Amino acid sequence: MLQLNQIHKIFNEGSPDEKIAIDHINLSLKAGDFVTIIGSNGAGKSTLMNIISGGLFPDVGEVYIDGKNVTIMTEYKRSRMIGRVFQDPMAGTAPSMTIEENLAMAYSRNKARTFRRGVTNKRREYFREVLETLHLGLENRLSAKVGLLSGGERQALSLLMATFTEPSILLLDEHTAALDPSRAELITNITKEIVDRYKLTTLMVTHNMQQAIDLGNRLIMMDKGQIILEVNEDQKKDLTIEGLLEEFKRIRGTQMASDRAILS
Repeated sequence: MLQLNQIHKIFNEGSPDEKIAIDHINLSLKAGDFVTIIGSNGAGKSTLMNIISGGLFPDVGEVYIDGKNVTIMTEYKRSRMIGRVFQDPMAGTAPSMTIEENLAMAYSRNKARTFRRGVTNKRREYFREVLETLHLGLENRLSAKVGLLSGGERQALSLLMATFTEPSILLLDEHTAALDPSRAELITNITKEIVDRYKLTTLMVTHNMQQAIDLGNRLIMMDKGQIILEVNEDQKKDLTIEGLLEEFKRIRGTQMASDRAILS
């Protein structure tokens, strides 16, 4: 479903500010995998997500989605195969447009462009049905401007927009980090429900180690542009924050004070 072969990315090459962002990473996800990614600032998590989405091209290596080499495919074209939710609740929506207009844009993402009106009565009814699954009452507010929604409501809408066309790959880039604890828990639960419902192949970056342990069937830890630890489904069942910290210390020889210190 997703295959990364020897992905390597350097920023500011040849200058005093040269930085190896991704260091010859290999990663393979089969259909339905839900992989959580943890790592400190500068570990390469966001760069990896941008390379998968097409926001950045690797200097070396290849990206395959559904067996197709998309390494030099533009982000726009790749968006038909990829759904993405960002940390900023406003990043995945158009705040000046209504809920139904935002949904209409997302609905058309992987479809041929036509001159037909974006929001038909049939689509409006479908939008109400999918919004009902969020249990936030948004199905009764289709004409409301997205900019008037709360952060949690906007993020729930972003998540729905990224997934209801059932993309080949779902990328979640710290999508609960900007929310208060109660809203973060709500979005975490909605995420699990949606991923399970559509059996989406998912990569989720998170700063929260417990969230990384609780969600998904695989976990990877990144540091200095490398994947330094991979945890499979069986190993994940008995995993703890303390265990992850000990693994980091064993691999890197460095003691970290807390999960927040590592991953904030």
